[in-house]
Amino acid sequence: MSPSEASTIVNISAYRFVALDDLPGLAEGLRKRCAELELKGTILIAPEGINLFLAGARAAIDAFVSWIEADPRFTGLAPKESFSADVPFKRMRVRIKREIITMKRPVDPTRERAPAVAPATLRRWLDAGHDDAGRPVVLMDTRNAFEVDAGSFDGAIDYRIDRFSQFPAVAAADAAWLAGSTVVTFCTGGIRCEKAVLAMREDGYDHVWQLDGGILKYLELEGGAHWHGRCFVFDERESLDDALAPAR
Repeated sequence: MSPSEASTIVNISAYRFVALDDLPGLAEGLRKRCAELELKGTILIAPEGINLFLAGARAAIDAFVSWIEADPRFTGLAPKESFSADVPFKRMRVRIKREIITMKRPVDPTRERAPAVAPATLRRWLDAGHDDAGRPVVLMDTRNAFEVDAGSFDGAIDYRIDRFSQFPAVAAADAAWLAGSTVVTFCTGGIRCEKAVLAMREDGYDHVWQLDGGILKYLELEGGAHWHGRCFVFDERESLDDALAPAR
């Protein structure tokens, strides 16, 4: 996707589950580099990894990505991009947390990555009505109800949860019912599904995947196929259309 002439701000989101230590030192380095580049947004760091949302000029964003990927812990971070006319954040915040995404379930995504399906593969499966083994494909939305209300994949299971920590229990209750299906979980950028799939595998799901890169990467690469509505985002844009432009 390329920005229009009026959309000069680059917005990136990325996460990485990786064991981190010296969090205060890392936080200070991130604050300093973002200030130097005049970036705004939010970066969360925890012993389990990093989750970031940043906005700024193209050159500044590229400089930040090059800088952070020089750290072996963050090599190949591959941020997802979208564009806007204005910076959708008022300030720059770097926060140290216990978890970068709270599930209240003891899984360790720093040791094992959940199986992932590429956006192109998911679209092919949805076009065909089954996966490569002939199993029916069931989409499962791991987001909160108000996010789902903005838009979602056609026919996806929506548990109407209020917070992500509720998801493992409600999904576990359907493990037997969905035993013959391939289940693909999804969320905005992929971070929730990374943990969700690990919990689901412990709860009896044999054929469960996460959508690699989440909704944002799918819309970037595959457009609005099998998708309806808008994608809710946690910044001043509020939601994006299927071309990743601020929805109006």
